Amino acid sequence: MIVFELTMPHVGSWNGKWTGADRRYIRTRYERTVPKEYWDKDFHYSWDDGWGACVSVRHMSAAEARKLERVSSGFAGYDWMIDSIIERGYIIPYSER
Repeated sequence: MIVFELTMPHVGSWNGKWTGADRRYIRTRYERTVPKEYWDKDFHYSWDDGWGACVSVRHMSAAEARKLERVSSGFAGYDWMIDSIIERGYIIPYSER
């Protein structure tokens, strides 16, 4: 299985915190749907307001992936980032969506 995990390492809020930082944002896909050259890499995306996201792509066993899915809080509305990585090999800028 391929596991996508979203984090926000660059926070542009007034207090320097992301309210979702205490949760895990994970989605899984079958290996055959994700090009192998994207496995075990990190993909970054930055907004103009100082926020920045990281989507980590990891290959692991189905059992490990299921454990992570159980604690997931979804993907915070950023599933389009996964689609972009799979389709293009990078996270597309908002202007291209």
